[in-house]
Amino acid sequence: MATDKDAGTPRIFLARHGMLIDPAKLALILISPMQRARKTYELMFAPTTRQIVLESKAIITPELTEWKYGDYEGLTTKEIRKLRESRGLNGKDWDHFRDGWSPEQVVERLDIIIERIREIHKPNMHGENTCDVLLVAHGHSLRSFVRRWLNYPIDFPLSAMLEPGGIGILSYQHHNINEPAFLLGMALP
Repeated sequence: MATDKDAGTPRIFLARHGMLIDPAKLALILISPMQRARKTYELMFAPTTRQIVLESKAIITPELTEWKYGDYEGLTTKEIRKLRESRGLNGKDWDHFRDGWSPEQVVERLDIIIERIREIHKPNMHGENTCDVLLVAHGHSLRSFVRRWLNYPIDFPLSAMLEPGGIGILSYQHHNINEPAFLLGMALP
């Protein structure tokens, strides 16, 4: 059951038969070292699939660790605002990275992953080999990853939501490595 604040927002789900993530098509799986991400990965695939098909493809990578938020670690936006008010910080710039990772540090980590993925994809842009990549991480990290994938700065105002256990798909337009895209209206195999 989803537990985040957006879980109650009405949605329309469209589904058709087929496999959303085909383990046979995965060339690489990058997993955050945090326990939640590792557990999500375990829930995604049967134990035999993980052991036989995916074992050599799955890598725990620190670049996908959820952001370090410093003083605001583990707090909701509402709690942060209340804390800021108690400190007399209303109306002042909200530096939520104080004592945590800077935006530049987050960009550097995400760009390392993007470069790694594009090295796998570049020689396979027309289906020469199956080379899907799966990232298993956290909401803020993955939403920031989408911005960087699309070549936007980390603070670009892209309104994006990703449910706990949700799946987003990134790809390329026109089979061109230089045209990264967010895939809407995917077709299941």
